[in-house]
Amino acid sequence: MNTSNITTCAAPISGAFKVDVSRGSHNGVVSSQWFSRPDDQRFLNLDDLYESTRRRADGAQVRTVKSDQVRVEADRDDTESLRLILPGRDAEIAPTHWSFGQLCSMVGAPSTYMRQLPAPLAGINLQHGLLSHRAELMKTLETGDGQVELRAVTGPDYGRIWDHELVGAVRKIAGNGLGDTRWKVPGVLDWGTMTHNPYVDVTKETTTLYASDRDVFVFLVDDTHPIEAGRLPNGEPDLYFRGFYAWNSEVGSKTLGIASFFLRGVCQNRNLWGVESFEDITIRHSKFAAQRFAHEAAPALKNFANSSPASFIAGIKAARDRVVAKDDDDRETFLKKRGFSKPETAKIIDAVLKEEGKKPESIFDFVQGITALARQKPHQDSRLELEKEAKKLMSVVV
Repeated sequence: MNTSNITTCAAPISGAFKVDVSRGSHNGVVSSQWFSRPDDQRFLNLDDLYESTRRRADGAQVRTVKSDQVRVEADRDDTESLRLILPGRDAEIAPTHWSFGQLCSMVGAPSTYMRQLPAPLAGINLQHGLLSHRAELMKTLETGDGQVELRAVTGPDYGRIWDHELVGAVRKIAGNGLGDTRWKVPGVLDWGTMTHNPYVDVTKETTTLYASDRDVFVFLVDDTHPIEAGRLPNGEPDLYFRGFYAWNSEVGSKTLGIASFFLRGVCQNRNLWGVESFEDITIRHSKFAAQRFAHEAAPALKNFANSSPASFIAGIKAARDRVVAKDDDDRETFLKKRGFSKPETAKIIDAVLKEEGKKPESIFDFVQGITALARQKPHQDSRLELEKEAKKLMSVVV
């Protein structure tokens, strides 16, 4: 591992610290990963995650073949099994659940329906589609120890970014992900004391490092170096820490992406609380995806990891200092100009009054009120629209 990009760490704090997660927004992306991953997709450190994804890539073969030369084989005595014979390979190869769906999509066949058919009948339909496939060429990803599997079928211009390449970029700034640099698997928020404890053992239950045969997902934080950005109404410090998550699929199930943000706590089921300054970058697996990863995504991750929080703190301070409303008429006018209805305006003002002990006056107050309203929305689209509006408002002073 190249350690030249790892920033020398200042002394970390020694224990839990108090946070106010009623501020900022809520993010459930990591939690959805935590809920859905079986034990064999959970890794306890970045070294093991990297070795697993790298070993899979080392045993892979990528080829571009003519679709009308692919032969579909099915045994009439085994209605569940369907296999392929690819050009240049004599042995039969079994498609994975994912690659079968990609094949169906490529030839315009509904995969759900095809999976319900007996294998011989599904094979006839799939063979007909491949013989008449207009694109003619397709890129295959074949891998496996012993019995070879067809893991992915894409167009010939698919720009693959390997899962281990993303994990390798994360290792350059996070080491093994267990605290040998600033970046580590997060600790846990204690709802009873409203403190975030960075020092929690990394187990299958607490880890945030995941990979399957279809994708990879990593979430890390710098929660041993909390950042003070202003004060709470009771005079205590408003503490944040930095975090990011990154994802990829080398078989084409999703884009590559990196999201960075500041947050105030991570609970046991890996919901993110008190999120501020959320930014993300995504890269589609198009023809020049590998170059974009090298020139955009990897440097962006390194820059965020090594950057100073000074601009974030300055932005919070500027938002607190920027007074935009001194009475109720000012408040209603300010929110009405930004498209909020009268009932929404009342809820935003009430939320700030409850959380801050006063009605909103500054940009920061209104941002907190809008994100509080967003947390009340049951539908994700509505929440995202409100959070986007809060972000736009914050950008006025940042």
